[in-house]
Amino acid sequence: MFRSLKILVLFYVLAFLPLFPVSAGCAESLPRGIFVMALDEPCALSSRQEIIKLVNLAKRTRSKMIFIQVYRGNKAWFPSLIVDSSPYKDCLKNVPEDPLRLLIKQAHSFGIEVHAWLNMLSLSKNKNAPLLQKYGFSVLTSNLKEKYSLEDYKIDNQYFLEPGDIRVRRELSGIIEEIIRRYPGLDGILFDYVRYPDKNPAYGYTEMNMERFKRTSGVKIIREEDEIWKDWKRAQVTETLRGFIDTARRINPDIQVSATGCMPIQRAYYEAFQDWISWVNRGLVNFVIAMDYSPDHLEFERWISAIKDKVSDFRKVKIAVGAYKLGVLPGEFKEELRFSENAGAGGCVIFHYSSLLDNPVLANILEEESEF
Repeated sequence: MFRSLKILVLFYVLAFLPLFPVSAGCAESLPRGIFVMALDEPCALSSRQEIIKLVNLAKRTRSKMIFIQVYRGNKAWFPSLIVDSSPYKDCLKNVPEDPLRLLIKQAHSFGIEVHAWLNMLSLSKNKNAPLLQKYGFSVLTSNLKEKYSLEDYKIDNQYFLEPGDIRVRRELSGIIEEIIRRYPGLDGILFDYVRYPDKNPAYGYTEMNMERFKRTSGVKIIREEDEIWKDWKRAQVTETLRGFIDTARRINPDIQVSATGCMPIQRAYYEAFQDWISWVNRGLVNFVIAMDYSPDHLEFERWISAIKDKVSDFRKVKIAVGAYKLGVLPGEFKEELRFSENAGAGGCVIFHYSSLLDNPVLANILEEESEF
């Protein structure tokens, strides 16, 4: 009889448990992430000590995702046969094993994910980029101004590759294949700079891109104001990303794929020709990181509110907080962090690691705002 009574009590507990609220202190917190730039001094991959320091800060600030920059400006922080891997070789001088592999091992031991962060269509300031050595200026996106030297192609103090160039897609996909094959332990891969530069003047006027557009559309004269041309450029950005993702998932079907999205959303769609809302809604990516870097928390909130109803699942958006602009504005940082973690998104990502090291008060806020 006593056994029957215990079974009856258990039945009622299980039956009515969903009716009782779970206390906020027991709720699972949204995952945080940290961007880690390759050009930080010292580089986070430059020694075992730096790798452990990064993992420890991630633990302390309850950051469950590390986005480590391993490709930037046609340079690699991993062994590559396609691009300049001298940064990897420099790191290897002080680390007894592959630095990225060591980071993955250290992070995984504490349940922290590691995502490879790749700057795709920017060559930064690298005049000696292997892609330029191989193909020349023709792979760089262009406006209609006369060009006399490499410097004439510089945009925002960097060189941008043309999304509509098939050679660019092929070369960059090869880099993706290299990194995923070498590091099967990677949890994800983040594609950054998959866009056109901001317009004014407008870009996309390369020989290959214009020839492909005319052949596909039947249009003989390109006018910047024509929607068919704008839609073409937007489609080139999306198709470029799709090719990168196809490469990644062909090698590792389980890897998380993500991309950064410009903010505000008007800038992304109309100036960078980056339709990242559709990337989320069509399931092209696992998530997008919305780069909301306004130092004004009210503007920051407006930008996020403007996208909330446009995505089918807001949990597939992670909100990036620009700590690099908020070192002397800890109050704004706290407001933006709290808003990000209560907006219904899939978490927030702090840009970037060295800003937390340079401004310990921001790291302390992250720790204080943790629930655990």
